[in-house]
Amino acid sequence: MTKIKQKIKKRTINRKEKKYFVNQETYRKRFLVLGVFVVALFVLLAGRLYQVMLRDNTKYKEELTSLAITTVEGDSTPRGRILDRNGKVIVDNKAVKMIYYEKDKDRTTEEEIELAYTVSSHLSLAYDHLTDAMKRTFFVAKNEEAAEEKIKEEEWQQLEQRKLTSEDIENLKLERVTEEELNAFTEEDKKAAYLYYLMNRGYSYDEKEIKSEDVTEEEYAYIAENNATLDGFNTKLGWERSYPYGDVFRTILGSISEIPSEEKDEYIRKGYALNDIVGVSYLEKQYEEYLKGEKAVYQVINSHELELVEEGKRGNDIVLTIDIELQKELEQILDEEILVTKGQPNTEYYDRSYAVIQDPNTGEILAMAGRQAVPDGQGGYRMIDCTTGILTSPMTSGSVVKGASMLVGYNTGAIQIGEYQVDECVKLRGVKQKCSWQTLGRINDIDALALSSNVYQFKTAIKVAGYQYSYDMPFKVDKSVFDTYRNTFKEFGLGVKTEIDLPVESLGYTSDNTAGGLLLDFVMGQYDTYTPIQLSQYISTFANGGTRYQPHLLKEVHASSETEELGELIYTFEPNALNKVNAKEEYINRVKEGFHAVTTASYGLGRDYIDASHDPSGKTGTSQSFTDTDQDGVIDTPTVSTAFIGYAPSTSPKMSITVTSPNSTIENPNNSYATLVTRRISRRASDAYFTRYP
Repeated sequence: MTKIKQKIKKRTINRKEKKYFVNQETYRKRFLVLGVFVVALFVLLAGRLYQVMLRDNTKYKEELTSLAITTVEGDSTPRGRILDRNGKVIVDNKAVKMIYYEKDKDRTTEEEIELAYTVSSHLSLAYDHLTDAMKRTFFVAKNEEAAEEKIKEEEWQQLEQRKLTSEDIENLKLERVTEEELNAFTEEDKKAAYLYYLMNRGYSYDEKEIKSEDVTEEEYAYIAENNATLDGFNTKLGWERSYPYGDVFRTILGSISEIPSEEKDEYIRKGYALNDIVGVSYLEKQYEEYLKGEKAVYQVINSHELELVEEGKRGNDIVLTIDIELQKELEQILDEEILVTKGQPNTEYYDRSYAVIQDPNTGEILAMAGRQAVPDGQGGYRMIDCTTGILTSPMTSGSVVKGASMLVGYNTGAIQIGEYQVDECVKLRGVKQKCSWQTLGRINDIDALALSSNVYQFKTAIKVAGYQYSYDMPFKVDKSVFDTYRNTFKEFGLGVKTEIDLPVESLGYTSDNTAGGLLLDFVMGQYDTYTPIQLSQYISTFANGGTRYQPHLLKEVHASSETEELGELIYTFEPNALNKVNAKEEYINRVKEGFHAVTTASYGLGRDYIDASHDPSGKTGTSQSFTDTDQDGVIDTPTVSTAFIGYAPSTSPKMSITVTSPNSTIENPNNSYATLVTRRISRRASDAYFTRYP
């Protein structure tokens, strides 16, 4: 038998032993790494414990103490005052007696109803304001079982099946209160129902103001003396705004109120309570950050006692650029002139004018007013404030824009300083003939402004578009030509926001239609519309030589003080230059020379708008406009609107003035009379300024 020899490799025989040897080495290394890691971790932990327990011990004790201390804020404190530029207080605070109610989560509906009956008999409230909805709510609250019986069995089942909500069920209860049940309300029931409404309106556990006007000594004493038994009812001395100058500048000063529901999230993020009083319009809203008071802070001790930590403080005082005496006189001038004008021919649709007096070198507004005549129901008129229209009521302003139009001609090389053109009616193909107010013949650029030539601007615009005028020529332009004009206008504040420091401002109207005939309308102020504040910024920019300043009403902010004197100066509103007009100084000065001729040359159309002794400059404007005569939303009747912009003295301007009178005259073929209300207002208002600032 033959033996088969098998070749056995030594490597195969020792494979297991070697594998075992390798694993042992690997484990040893891994334990070594793990040990090093654990040691390092303990070192790190020890270091951290040393940092926390020894080095940062004081810091964490302070944090623990602060977390353990509960603080609460007191009631809203009075707001800061508002003063005019001469230190006269125009908005202040006065103390008022208040009766309020504070809900408690443990107080039942039955207890609240009992309180309503008890307290309502001692308070004189506006019980006639009780509505049907309030009565239904009170009935359901008072008659819980009867209200539940008004819900059908299947409706309760639908509630369990989530086909109806609890709110649906409550609404059904209210709907099913019968007229007979409502008519059964006695006078005592009605009073209790109205007070119950006041106790439960607004956010659930906010402090509810029950009465803050005309609180009698007897009412105040009754609540104060019985607050221990009248759970939730109490008294306090609150505050409200007072206005030493009455309604002068009233709308722009703004108003205050509880936080509007649509803004509550924003105010909560800022740390306000839902029942805080805040500025809700114009200056009160714009400068809420400065005017709001700082509440007192109390530390809660023994769960119910309070210890004063930080006293409350009245808000900061703001000083305005307004001269309240000049403002008062300006409003009176408007009132008188508007009423006089309403007795003149062709003024059926005229009812208002606006005026702005500004410092062109800083942007400070010294006075701004809008007044409107409304029927008084007895055949006459009463005057109301419409000053907000200075920011929100644009109109076609007419020839006052021709200074900017002329500047575009210089900038583009379409015309040269001193260039003459023939003022004659212009006829373009497909466009109705366009003329000046009369044929002026051969005139230069200064005469064109002084005499308010439309044709000079027409022919200049045609050149800007790359054409030479010829009778009945085709004239097509693209958007870039309009942009050339509008870009320059914007540098003066026309067609853009002036950035006045108020929360509301309109841009005016513009259009994308670039028909050639509309370009001619644009350059004479008959296309885009502008607000009075835009026109004021425009003329002020010319007056100071080409710097567009932000118009503003805030001058300074002072810390509140314990006396009537102003406290420490916190902030000064420095003049804010928004841009410089992109034009050569000689071009701006040439336009200003034309403005000077408007008001001082023997043939200037702006004579007597500002007394000649003040060396004025300016520009008049008359525009065709339209109004909605029957208030149906359709503009249906052609009118004429007038404007004036000016400044004085011409060589070193101290003031600028803007006056606009929308729809001041109707176009009457039988009577050509046109009121001069804009001129009268401008003359008297500028005289009032120079009387105070000679």
